[in-house]
Amino acid sequence: MDSRQITSFVVRFQLTEIEKETSIKHWRIKVTHVQEECETLFDSVEEACLFMKEIAEEA
Repeated sequence: MDSRQITSFVVRFQLTEIEKETSIKHWRIKVTHVQEECETLFDSVEEACLFMKEIAEEA
């Protein structure tokens, strides 16, 4: 692997809902892969992290 290889992401969390009874927060997560200028939306942190891991492993 080339040590100069860089994979960058911008991650934005937007609160979409707070459940009144449980106070559970629901988020919309937008991940932008900087090098490809590609934006993808997720409903969970786990999904967003998996996406970033897959992109990073392809690099």
